[in-house]
Amino acid sequence: MTSLLLPNRDGSVEEYRFRGTPIARPEAVPSFSRVAYAAAHVVSNPLDDADPWGNPAIDWDATMAFRRHLWSLGFKIAEAMDTAQRGMGLSWAGAQELIRRSLAEARSVPGADLACGAGTDQLAPADARSVEDVIAAYEEQIGFVEAEGGRAIMMASRALGRVARSADDYRRVYGRILSQAKDKVVLHWLGDMFDPQLRGYWGSENFEEALETVLSIVRENSARVEGIKISLLDNGKEVRLRDGLPEGVLCFTGDDFNYAELIEGDGEKYSHALLGIFDAVAPSASKALAALAAGDVATFRGVIEPTVPLSRKIFEAPTQYYKAGVVFLAWLNGHQRHFTLPAGLQSARGLLHYAEIFRLADQANVLDEPELASTRMRNLLAVLGVEQGGRHYNF
Repeated sequence: MTSLLLPNRDGSVEEYRFRGTPIARPEAVPSFSRVAYAAAHVVSNPLDDADPWGNPAIDWDATMAFRRHLWSLGFKIAEAMDTAQRGMGLSWAGAQELIRRSLAEARSVPGADLACGAGTDQLAPADARSVEDVIAAYEEQIGFVEAEGGRAIMMASRALGRVARSADDYRRVYGRILSQAKDKVVLHWLGDMFDPQLRGYWGSENFEEALETVLSIVRENSARVEGIKISLLDNGKEVRLRDGLPEGVLCFTGDDFNYAELIEGDGEKYSHALLGIFDAVAPSASKALAALAAGDVATFRGVIEPTVPLSRKIFEAPTQYYKAGVVFLAWLNGHQRHFTLPAGLQSARGLLHYAEIFRLADQANVLDEPELASTRMRNLLAVLGVEQGGRHYNF
């Protein structure tokens, strides 16, 4: 049995023995009873890093290969979202190239589907002077997505959060943009734990007031809204939103803490999914969702529930740095040759965090090739000062 020495918080190291069993890939692309979007990361290119923080290079071949991996497992892709480091290393110019390439790639893969994040990140919040500036920024991005043949996910806007003075400003912006959309749009309620600049979004820090604003926007524009993703890491708040949505409008869970129970539902209602964690646990999530579609709730629970402690670790505060854990697992599982992120974001988490992700990933059956994962983890440990010789270190 493969083992290696992992560090503990007290400065000691201990032997960890692998116990997980990799999830087998399906023989054919599975079907799900829930709409399931995986928000996908981008792969940086450390061999072309002339400006790694201001304009990080992307390995487009590896990035597109990962999208084919997700499609083969039955997922739709939520493209150019915060998981792809929008606003944290991926600029609007980079997002345009990503959207263009992903849409072209999807056209070459039978059954592939995706929706693309459209926000206002070409407009620095400090430069926004009015809601009209925000509307123009949204129009530019959604116009680009539609011109490329894509469907839009209307991302939350830091600029709107800065200039809006009331809930009516949000109704004005969303009403204008939705009235112009060619296809149905997915809305995006991202909590400030994911982005501190979104505190008070929808015109209030009070959940009840924000909820009423969101529901009023959806009701007034229901014919143009496919659904809304909610990422507040609070299952009770998600259920409140889900229960209030008009018929035909979907609730997409973005709750990377409680997704298993929200997707399963309460026997009457359930959430669909638009999740960053599906990037990291795609084979497990695919098997679980296929089992749920077949009515096999026991297998759904048995496969998906072990991934929840892993997800909670990856998304622990400060939550906005979860991308580092997602890419760490992509590296361990052989989807990229290196452990680097755009803008050097791998440095946002420490070795103890990664060591615990490693343990939990194995226990959740998420490590696809344990020998490869072990070799790569040993290399990372050695670079950071933990040799595999039984010595003790102080961190």
